[in-house]
Amino acid sequence: MLTESTRLQDFPTLSGIAYLNTAAESIPPRCTGEAIEAYWRDKLRGMKGRDAHFAQVEACREVSARMVGLQTAEVSFCSCSSEAYNLLASALQLGGGDEVVVTDLDFPAGVTPWLRAAVAPTVRVWKAVDGALDMNHLAALLNERTKLVQVSLVSFYNGHRIDWRPFHDTVRRLAPQAVISVDVTQALGRVVLDCDGADILISSTHKWTLGIHGGCIIGIPAASSSRLTTHAGGWYHLQNAFEADRFERAVTKTGAASFSVGMPNFVALYALNASLRYLEGVGVAKIAAHADLLVMGVEAGLRALGVPPMCRWNGSGILAFQHPRSAEIHAALERENIHVMHHAGRIRIAVHGYNTQDDIHHFLRVLARLLK
Repeated sequence: MLTESTRLQDFPTLSGIAYLNTAAESIPPRCTGEAIEAYWRDKLRGMKGRDAHFAQVEACREVSARMVGLQTAEVSFCSCSSEAYNLLASALQLGGGDEVVVTDLDFPAGVTPWLRAAVAPTVRVWKAVDGALDMNHLAALLNERTKLVQVSLVSFYNGHRIDWRPFHDTVRRLAPQAVISVDVTQALGRVVLDCDGADILISSTHKWTLGIHGGCIIGIPAASSSRLTTHAGGWYHLQNAFEADRFERAVTKTGAASFSVGMPNFVALYALNASLRYLEGVGVAKIAAHADLLVMGVEAGLRALGVPPMCRWNGSGILAFQHPRSAEIHAALERENIHVMHHAGRIRIAVHGYNTQDDIHHFLRVLARLLK
């Protein structure tokens, strides 16, 4: 893992602060900034810079595929998770008579396309109990009309990590034709992924992956590519965009490639290529081993202070708690250079590989003082 010297070398802005808000925004390593500068230099070459641009896209596709456990051709990019889910809705073209299962721990981007459809499918909500999702409750929602089950591997809301294998097997047993879609935004780069059997994986790029805004990874295994091909307009995802018949028909690339409908956001992918290779060099398993111990320390400290987390910690980078004075507590933490998330009456703590035991001790000491 990082030493104190490599931490300050790679993340100089972390000096003097306890940054516990990666689930909202990461602090990118120095190499990510250097990649953005490389994009600028290539951009200044005008059209001749495009060779470098597209080379970065392919390099980013390669490392992204390794990180999500797929083949290079099974990965592509769009601009954000909201775009990804709207494109998924375009691919599935669900309507009346179809059913979708979502959870009340999901981010809105993975839920709202089904609510906003011109002919909306029936949306069934898998509701958490005591902050966790119960497989028995999922089973009651599944049937032969279920066409999509959308979950987050790690919830943005309270950090609950879904028990993947029982979840996957339950869906395949009771709704074998359903597409399994998993948002790994709050997991990729922080935990070792265990999403075998998912039909589509989606991740934003500005959180645990240490990249910047404007990117989203799409992973679709070859076996699911034919039914997860978008019907969206555009050009970059077409096979015949500039052929003689382009005004007569649009021939779409299949699977993940169909989600890249327009010119890639090159600067985001330069940054992502650098940040993922940085994480790969450190090792996600090592990051998890280091950061998990810190999260366990936060959990124990919160319970000792009488503010138990919203759910039992089960292997993510996130813990959250609710408190009637949450706004006051958040403001006081910020005055102490402790950065956490405050939203919807909850305070969320997110711990990555660049965090230290000192960060956790500082947070818990100040919090204890505030709760007196």
